Amino acid sequence: MQKLDNSRNFNWCSLVYVILYFCYFSSALQLYIALSGHANFSGLRDSIIYSLIWLVPILFFPNITKKYAAIYGLVIGGLSLISIGYFTIYRQEFSQSVFFVMAESNFNESHEFITQYLSIKLIAVLLIYSLVGMLLWFKVKPIYVRKRTKWLVSIVIVVYALMPLFISLVIKKTSLERATEHLLLRMETTVPWQLVTSYLAYRSQLSNMEDILNHLQTLPKFENLTDANGNTPRTLVLVIGESTTRNRMGIYGYERNTTPLIEQFKKNNPDFVVFNDVVSSRPYTIEILQQALTLADEQHPDLYLTKPSLIHLMKQAGYKTFWITNQQTMTKRNTMLTMFSQQADEQYYMNNDRNQNSRQYDSSVFVPFRNVLDDPAEKKFIIIHLLGTHIKYELRYPEGDEYQRFNDKSGLTFDLDDDKLAVYNSYDNAVAFNDFVTTKLFNLFKENDPNGFMLYFSDHGEDVYQTAPHEVLGRNEKAPTRVMYTVPFMLWQSPKWLANHPNDFQSYVNRKFSTQDLIHTWSDLAGLSFNDYQPQRSIVNKDFVQPIRWIGDPHDKKGLTDFDKLAK
Repeated sequence: MQKLDNSRNFNWCSLVYVILYFCYFSSALQLYIALSGHANFSGLRDSIIYSLIWLVPILFFPNITKKYAAIYGLVIGGLSLISIGYFTIYRQEFSQSVFFVMAESNFNESHEFITQYLSIKLIAVLLIYSLVGMLLWFKVKPIYVRKRTKWLVSIVIVVYALMPLFISLVIKKTSLERATEHLLLRMETTVPWQLVTSYLAYRSQLSNMEDILNHLQTLPKFENLTDANGNTPRTLVLVIGESTTRNRMGIYGYERNTTPLIEQFKKNNPDFVVFNDVVSSRPYTIEILQQALTLADEQHPDLYLTKPSLIHLMKQAGYKTFWITNQQTMTKRNTMLTMFSQQADEQYYMNNDRNQNSRQYDSSVFVPFRNVLDDPAEKKFIIIHLLGTHIKYELRYPEGDEYQRFNDKSGLTFDLDDDKLAVYNSYDNAVAFNDFVTTKLFNLFKENDPNGFMLYFSDHGEDVYQTAPHEVLGRNEKAPTRVMYTVPFMLWQSPKWLANHPNDFQSYVNRKFSTQDLIHTWSDLAGLSFNDYQPQRSIVNKDFVQPIRWIGDPHDKKGLTDFDKLAK
């Protein structure tokens, strides 16, 4: 070893232990997340980068290393127990959504949470995690390096940490606000920034949502609302899927057997109605729900800001309303979804993960759905919002042979490169798991012996190398393909409901319909009428008039296209 000017030797072993210690409280969880397949390795990368910043002080002041490391362990290590504990319980990363759920919980709910989840497993995980941190602290020793090396290493660490800010400002030419948001997003994996940025993001999105909700409270009610069913007890359920095109569903003629369960349900329930030609008007979740759940449409896209929503309609009609979601809650993009959910009387937020690209399965909605079905309210309206087949598809279904049915080219009528084939197969596997989830929901509803109906549709489709020449992946409003817009649309009516609402909806299954008109169909099914209700826009009404099914961006002067004129 070379003798340094401070008469202390540099030791590689000491450096390794120092790096391990300072990265441990953020990177240990991220390493597990990456290796377990819960999410990708980007979180691990970012946690290492922003943990290394803490090394800078001890490079310049090695004599304080032990005390500095002890304080770091007590503060940062203590705070990291929150994210470790949360992940152990929920298998989700701590995020801004957690602050939202905490704010929505009362004392009794918090007490129930502690009672339910304070288990031996949780205590054991936290104890082992803390002991490993303590053992690493005992290994921490001062690092002595030359002055030039101190500055060089410190500058490299700081520059690399601030690189996202530089790239956003200089290369991408974004605003300082957007650049700062990007930097904070990269820091989300690292304690204590994880808690700080999550809280700041929560406060920002909460403010935006509160502004919207305050505005919605000023909207007028539906005029001349009548309910043909009076005060008869009933339960009506709307299930909203995600990114699932009907072109990849066996029940709609797809060559692979991706939907055996719902097909069996149809055989067992002859009155189950499967509509064959329904499309969404937009290929994006927020934009389509702004239309489907309100009176807005492609010609009047901003009506959701001036007219009440479907949730308001059902509340005005005397229903107790529920929103169960497996979508992320308080992200910048999903604030509008949370705004819709907050209009309901009760909410169940099942997905508070930091990263949308993580393993969060739709089966999480089963328990709250059972609980809501047992609610004593005589008139219930329930919305269930699934994560469906949202990209990344391989994260939408559990690992194991049972759920990985499609692994080769079997059933394909065209050839695909191996890299595309893996993605193609994972989407079909996600569709198959979605078949399990949606069929389970139909069966849970049926087993409850309700008086009512359940309607399921997907917000939009997804083109996963399906349209020739099989190069398109995802959705693009500027380059639309039919697969991006074709969605499943299925209705089950209980025997009690059919006894009082006999119909011949099977004769309507080939009607051409757009989900922008969902509120009119829903009102028709529920027996609701009001001034803005238009029966000719309801797919189940005898006076239905075939519309032009506009798709595209309505805020673009040349953005609208007739779906039925797209190339097949």
